[in-house]
Amino acid sequence: MTQQIGLLTRTQGVPVSIGPSTTPIPVHFAVASDPGMTVPQDGAMNFTLRDIFDVPDLSTTHDDIVNGQGFVFADGSHPLAPFTAQRIDYSLARLAHYTATAPEHFQNHVLFTNYQFYVEEFELFARAMLSDPASGYTAFVVPGGGTITTGDGDLPVLAKMPQMPSYHLTRVGGQGISLVNIGVGPSNAKTATDHIAVLRPHAWLMVGHCAGLRNSQRLGDFVLAHAYLREDHVLDDDLPVWVPIPPLAEVQVALEEAVEHVTQLEGYELKRIMRTGTVATIDNRNWELRDQSGPVQRLSQSRAIALDMESATIAANGFRFRVPYGTLLCVSDKPLHGELKLPGMASDFYRTQVARHLLIGVRAMEAIREMPLERIHSRKLRSFEETAFL
Repeated sequence: MTQQIGLLTRTQGVPVSIGPSTTPIPVHFAVASDPGMTVPQDGAMNFTLRDIFDVPDLSTTHDDIVNGQGFVFADGSHPLAPFTAQRIDYSLARLAHYTATAPEHFQNHVLFTNYQFYVEEFELFARAMLSDPASGYTAFVVPGGGTITTGDGDLPVLAKMPQMPSYHLTRVGGQGISLVNIGVGPSNAKTATDHIAVLRPHAWLMVGHCAGLRNSQRLGDFVLAHAYLREDHVLDDDLPVWVPIPPLAEVQVALEEAVEHVTQLEGYELKRIMRTGTVATIDNRNWELRDQSGPVQRLSQSRAIALDMESATIAANGFRFRVPYGTLLCVSDKPLHGELKLPGMASDFYRTQVARHLLIGVRAMEAIREMPLERIHSRKLRSFEETAFL
């Protein structure tokens, strides 16, 4: 509970009063923050654990509130927040498991990526910032909890990395930036955002690789998504595909201005390396090996300019969880035009784009950080009836 209240106070910027509750705390969640304690499984101590202690209950660990399904408590009262306490505790525990960092290290601004290249660039950026006393950044935290506060500090490397390693460049009040390498696929993207959402971040952005669908695109070009074709299917039961995922003007402007700032290009020259359009997200990485007529027809009808496996999932979950979202991708292959993602296909230009791409994401987040919260939390994300604490 202390962890929940601390995170809510930090992200919402308001004091929180605690009153008595009739909701029991399951023993698993009560000890989840203590790595030195384990919960014995049924039969391990010659009794059934659930007969003696409160254990997690799936009937109270759900997304009915945030999904807008008219949830009310048994006494007829309405929820104050988009998640139940059990749902939050569950996600805090899962975050520590999947990312190998404690939830309190997560910052209010989260970058998602799907390649290790970006992690390496993020560490270089973090070290540079920690070497600059005027940067405002205070520490860099890596999986396992290893932390440095100076640019030349040594960081431990875990012998076994977690499924979604996370890295945190911290500032006072959680105003820094977290980078999560979610790997490839919409399932990972959903898992990460499902759990990070309970931290109530101010924004999350996807910065990763994609397939360019237009012949005029080049390897290393940028794609700024302003719409999404959702063929990932992992959110179909929570957010129907007929629900539009609108672009958020504040995020779009922050990303475009960050590209302009980092590349030092403007006007037509900027348009030559960055296209704005629909990004399609699919759940089959090897779609090229099947009959292509169906997917290609849908891609053409949607006017998609890029294809990946995570962006629409992250944007859709941002919409569902009321977390401002955005996508800036880097073209790594052009499968419809004979340029498959194979060893040796990436040009020197494409390699240099990784560093610039990560820096663009960081600059966009820094611009978003300077916005008042009431400006960045778009009304586009609010339903007819919202909880008191978003």
